[in-house]
Amino acid sequence: MPPPLHRAAGLGVNARPMTEADLAFTAALYASTRADELALSGWPEHERRVFLDQQHSAQHHHYRTYYPGAEWLILEREAEAIGRLYLDEWRDQFRIVDISLVPAKRGAGIGKAILRDVQEAARSAGKRVSIHVEKANPARRLYERLGFAIAEDKGVYDLMEWE
Repeated sequence: MPPPLHRAAGLGVNARPMTEADLAFTAALYASTRADELALSGWPEHERRVFLDQQHSAQHHHYRTYYPGAEWLILEREAEAIGRLYLDEWRDQFRIVDISLVPAKRGAGIGKAILRDVQEAARSAGKRVSIHVEKANPARRLYERLGFAIAEDKGVYDLMEWE
């Protein structure tokens, strides 16, 4: 059951279940999260696109395999897809498998509102919230401001938790 998105709804954002028809959107969204990194590769555009499509496919397969009970949600504003929230509820925590927004919607308070909504749902259920975050991810500052702390160093990622 996805968490109620009260704060996000105040910004005009709602969530709906992801379908196979959303894979092109999630592939483009994934590519947008890696654009800066791959711009440094020197690869031609076609090679970057092929690589990103392969990586998205591998990520999608990994998420579906290792988080089979997760909620796969597409975030929308005014009937336009603007992001994704993949969330798995475990006995003791809510695991944010992935949260991302299209570049034009980043930094506008939407991510913060969604994270606060997830935190509220977890608080109501007596659970913590966890997420793996790349060490260089600019969203780390937001997680820290919202009370997330590093629980475990996983190499490229840190497991961050909020209690």
